Amino acid sequence: MEQSRIAAPIGSALDRFIKSRQDEFPYASGELSQLLRDIALASKVVNREVNKAGLIDIMGAMGSVNTTGEHQQKLDVLANIRFSRALMKGGEACALISEESESYIDLNNSGKYVIAIDPLDGSSNIDVNVSIGTIFSIYRRKSKTGTPIQPEDILQKGTEQVAAGYILYGSSTMLVYTTGHGVNGFTYDPTLGEYFLSHPDMKIPEDGKIYSINEGSYNSFPEPVKQYVQYCKEKNYSGRYIGSLVADFHRNLLKGGIYIYPATAKDPNGKLRLMYECNALAFVVEQAGGKASDGQKRILDIVPESLHQRTPFFVGSKKMVEKAESFH
Repeated sequence: MEQSRIAAPIGSALDRFIKSRQDEFPYASGELSQLLRDIALASKVVNREVNKAGLIDIMGAMGSVNTTGEHQQKLDVLANIRFSRALMKGGEACALISEESESYIDLNNSGKYVIAIDPLDGSSNIDVNVSIGTIFSIYRRKSKTGTPIQPEDILQKGTEQVAAGYILYGSSTMLVYTTGHGVNGFTYDPTLGEYFLSHPDMKIPEDGKIYSINEGSYNSFPEPVKQYVQYCKEKNYSGRYIGSLVADFHRNLLKGGIYIYPATAKDPNGKLRLMYECNALAFVVEQAGGKASDGQKRILDIVPESLHQRTPFFVGSKKMVEKAESFH
């Protein structure tokens, strides 16, 4: 049975693929599958908005700042609305944690799942037509359904995720996700309005020759990170940094590499958010055979203390992450 799952035919529609995997979750009765469909539906709407951003007045900054101190783009707000509405109408989620909201959003007390999401990562790149993405995590609530949401439902560590993934809005739009049984990628066909399996059972190369880091901040890196960057240069590795986390991560997942956003003098705790950026990608990369840490500790083992908690992030090919950790 497991072998037939791995050999799912390329070209399978996302909805059919999800249905074929429902038996991997004996505790679920279709709710998780519906959640994945809701996220896929919202991503199609966001994809449409992103593709026509240059034609209508939804490019540029809102003039406001979000909870993490970043300037909101118009599409940040729009994407947050699209995903919130889709998840609210779906009825399977009890709460939503979003980069664009200071507190969690109470959706439905009878829902069994908590969603953590960065609705539009790298959105400042829209104005220059560079790839951007959505990152999401799904957790089971711990408290009894039908009761008010509790702190233990919200602040769960990454090992508690039941599903996670991302959508990449690029030269083609892709949805990549895992439910703890491997990683599969689906490419969107806009003519049919459907995602189709294009990258089954994705595996990241164990080693690679690409390092992705913003070297403009080199002088403020911790010494171990400076040493690792110098090591990469001595090995003649390729420096590739897009500035969109999803795009950099996706390239390294396919080709092998490491993405690093370390602590800096400006951001001593790192800049990326644990709950709705790092945990999701850490889950995906581990399921693909890679590794993710804060430079010393496994990302998925970090117990969150706040919704918008930040962390240094080292993610990618297993041997590259281990080498970077060795400098610490």
